[in-house]
Amino acid sequence: MDHQHDAAKPGPQARVTTPITADLLRGALDLERTEHGLLPHRLPAWARAQYTDGQLAMAESQPSGVRLVVRTRATVVELDVLATKTVYQGLPPRPGSVYDLLIDGRLTDQASAPGGNVVAVDVATGSTETQPGPVGTIRFAGLPDRAKEVEIWLPHNELTQLVALRTDAPVEPVPTGRRVWLHHGSSISHGSNAASPSTIWPALAAALGDVDLINLGFSGSALLDPFTARTLRDTPADLISVKIGINIVNADLMRLRAFTPAVHGFLDTIREGHPTTPLLVVSPILCPIHEDTPGPGAFDVDALQAGQVQFRATGDPAERAAGKLTLSVIRDELARIVKQRAADDPNLHHLDGLELYGEADFAELPLPDRLHPDAAAHHRIGERFAELAFRPGGPFTAERAR
Repeated sequence: MDHQHDAAKPGPQARVTTPITADLLRGALDLERTEHGLLPHRLPAWARAQYTDGQLAMAESQPSGVRLVVRTRATVVELDVLATKTVYQGLPPRPGSVYDLLIDGRLTDQASAPGGNVVAVDVATGSTETQPGPVGTIRFAGLPDRAKEVEIWLPHNELTQLVALRTDAPVEPVPTGRRVWLHHGSSISHGSNAASPSTIWPALAAALGDVDLINLGFSGSALLDPFTARTLRDTPADLISVKIGINIVNADLMRLRAFTPAVHGFLDTIREGHPTTPLLVVSPILCPIHEDTPGPGAFDVDALQAGQVQFRATGDPAERAAGKLTLSVIRDELARIVKQRAADDPNLHHLDGLELYGEADFAELPLPDRLHPDAAAHHRIGERFAELAFRPGGPFTAERAR
């Protein structure tokens, strides 16, 4: 792979301007027309209107898994974007966002977009201040002069408005002949601490499984929301997975009495639109701070003062007796729910998250902030998921999904 570079100014070769339309994009469920261009969303407008939470709004509008896909002979591709970068005051700076260029499915180059808006978040108060910035251009040159499939994966962690697409040869949409995998999860599925958008674990698993990904991983917002269940219900898909648990615990959102009916209702809603589609329920990966200690989760103040971002669990393990949730409780309950339902639903399956990342993995690849896997662990989780889900006889095997 070529070295990562900052974007160059538009070159004279890129003279063909192509309108950016829905048929050139994958992974987005809605496109909002703004004064600058198109803003991809991963929840439809009706769902966004039902709860105008700032965390959810930020997460669903960050285009994790969204990519521009064209077939072309172009050797130069330029994309004008208006990024919105988020800066957390009082926390160490986060790595810059990355655009991945894939040619015929292979990661070939990377770029970062200059300019853009900056949203400064005061961690202590939650207040935000937006500093407007200019449109920037990312440029990929030296592409092979042949017909090829070109994908530009948008940053998984940065709101991105698409302004213009220019090339030095015509482009055309690429109809997909692959199965569509619809996945919902938390910040880990969203891609927190992954190195780039095509190397978040769901993208890696999708590539290994030869499927097209729609990623509804919402950082902090995998909370069994009914509008998310209805979105999953209404989105065409050949395969569906839901990864449930960590956000319920670290938000201290509900007790066991509410959790069990909420999971049933979530699955019932999905089944209204996908009665026989392979549906995989995935429990949480290992997270030692929350294995037996309830939430809410919080920043570790001592670590912040030392210049590190780390999280801690603030609940009392004794509160489990009153129905407070921990990851171990949720794993047991999800396994029980799926076993109960699978008696009447042979296409419903369960995957223990500890098979994706467990004690031995934590010993080798610990969670840097005690909550999110790093880039190497994303690779491992993606490979494990592909091995377990797409293997012959597995829940997502081709013969089962047809």
